[in-house]
Amino acid sequence: MPKLWTDTVEEHRRAVRDAAMDATARLVAERGLASVTMSGIAEEAGIGRATLYKYFRDVQAILIAWHERQVSGHLEHLARVRDQAGDPGQRLEAVLGAYALMTWERPHGTELAALLHQGNHITRAHQQLTGLLGDLLAEAASAGQIRGDVPPDELAGYCLHALAAASSLPSRAAVQRLTDVTLAGLRPAR
Repeated sequence: MPKLWTDTVEEHRRAVRDAAMDATARLVAERGLASVTMSGIAEEAGIGRATLYKYFRDVQAILIAWHERQVSGHLEHLARVRDQAGDPGQRLEAVLGAYALMTWERPHGTELAALLHQGNHITRAHQQLTGLLGDLLAEAASAGQIRGDVPPDELAGYCLHALAAASSLPSRAAVQRLTDVTLAGLRPAR
């Protein structure tokens, strides 16, 4: 097949997948997980049921694909935040702040969250996130901006666990305070 044709077919497939995922997310938000059907998704997305089944076997498969796309977007966002900040300490602070806000903004404690926060894509995403933080922590430690007496992977775990508390905080200001406290725990020992 000519490259133009291949690109066009791939764009079409991506558009159909995106439409199905977006429609599913809207329907789950409006009606709840239990009331979403493949027929409803096809109608909402403006595609035929047979076409939908070519891409996804069931609602759960669509939701997992949607979540993978969301998680990838979050990781890309954190990488952009990292790349826009200045020195290693500023990059670390910016990424931790952005991660804390993402944690605060996402839904927790729901049936949907329980369904989506399992599986290989979450394991891979957690490894990528831990790697990104570990690299930032190692750079900041080398620059003398954070403590160097604890390995970066342990500090990454500390940060992720501490910032998980953002999910239950009442405001952005509280999220910022939590980020500040987490950063204070990274400062070099006197």
